[in-house]
Amino acid sequence: MNVLVISTVWVEPTSSAAGSRMLQLLTIFKEKGWDVTYASTAGTSQNAISLSDFDIETATIQLNDDSFNAFAKAHNPTIVLFDRFMAEEQFGWRIDEACPNALKILDTEDLHCLRKARAQAVKEERVFKHKDLISDIAKREIASIYRCDLTLMISTVEMDLLQTFFKVPASLLHYVPFLVSTLETDFVPFKERAHFIAIGNFIHPPNWDATLELKKHIWPHIRQQLPQAEMHIYGAYVPEKALQLHNPKEGFLVKGRAESAHQVIRNARVLLAPLRYGAGLKGKFIDAMQCGTPSVTTTIGAEGMSQHLDWPGSVNDDYDAFIKAAVSLYSNESIWQKAQENGVRMINTNFQKDTYASLLTDTLQDLMDNLIMHRAANFTGQMLQHHTMRSTLFMSKWIAEKNKKE
Repeated sequence: MNVLVISTVWVEPTSSAAGSRMLQLLTIFKEKGWDVTYASTAGTSQNAISLSDFDIETATIQLNDDSFNAFAKAHNPTIVLFDRFMAEEQFGWRIDEACPNALKILDTEDLHCLRKARAQAVKEERVFKHKDLISDIAKREIASIYRCDLTLMISTVEMDLLQTFFKVPASLLHYVPFLVSTLETDFVPFKERAHFIAIGNFIHPPNWDATLELKKHIWPHIRQQLPQAEMHIYGAYVPEKALQLHNPKEGFLVKGRAESAHQVIRNARVLLAPLRYGAGLKGKFIDAMQCGTPSVTTTIGAEGMSQHLDWPGSVNDDYDAFIKAAVSLYSNESIWQKAQENGVRMINTNFQKDTYASLLTDTLQDLMDNLIMHRAANFTGQMLQHHTMRSTLFMSKWIAEKNKKE
């Protein structure tokens, strides 16, 4: 198999959960013995991982440039993986032209239309409703899902939403959560830990919103009850507005980028994440469970992760209950220990690499063997590919010609 990944970013597993997710997928392909090329439209990234260390070829590609068609033909991929629907919009029709027999896979990372709709509801200070999902971005994203042969979903909640609300056929979706190895229990003990931690890429708006919620509504009340405790805020690409929240007297410390998320999480006693909107699965909780660090979050934060298992800490949307749970976890070793055990159970039950990696590669192989029949059953996808993408094709060709003249 020859896999071509098309993205608008480089892989930064130390900066975001999306970067970790992509590296997990790339690793699965390499462990299967497949050749992998990662092509991106992005410029140089100082935080990007060296994919050559994983024997993965890299390439820089141009938007609205016919050179991509020659590039794709030369690589002749068996599988093309689009990193988010925006990459499929830009390059999907070119793959159809250059490599019509390539299996087209979309990795959503999270359902963008859901995250955007929830963000709008929070901005308007109202309850999110499913009708909020009917938007231009939803039409684009769902159309991209139909145009691809398979879409990888990280959350069962979002898979259900696509099937029940948007009526996407189950045959076009495949569940691949975060993938980790069996978790051992060699953790830093309760008494050797101190302070609370919050972590998340500041480019991601839900993380910035959660930081503000901590600063304004949660941390002052926790600090009042635990005057020796500190709130440590970590995140890549920290903006000036976040640095301005730094206040040692209040015990609210903005630390910035953590070179190793596990290193800082493993020494903290409790992770806090009052997320008010978002989508997908939250990588910070995978990191926390791997480090044996209990967490307190909201229903949005915990969504799609527990699958009926007890949360490794507490889930509360009411801030009074959130604060009470945080103080209790921080102060009571037996409660804290129980939460830690719940985390080990969740990782070892819901996120095992060996289970989901083989299911993914087996599914891809089966689709390759039956691609003609699979596509014949997806007439809506063929229709969207024919009509919707024609406008993108002609616009892109017009831009390419314009660029040549300039």
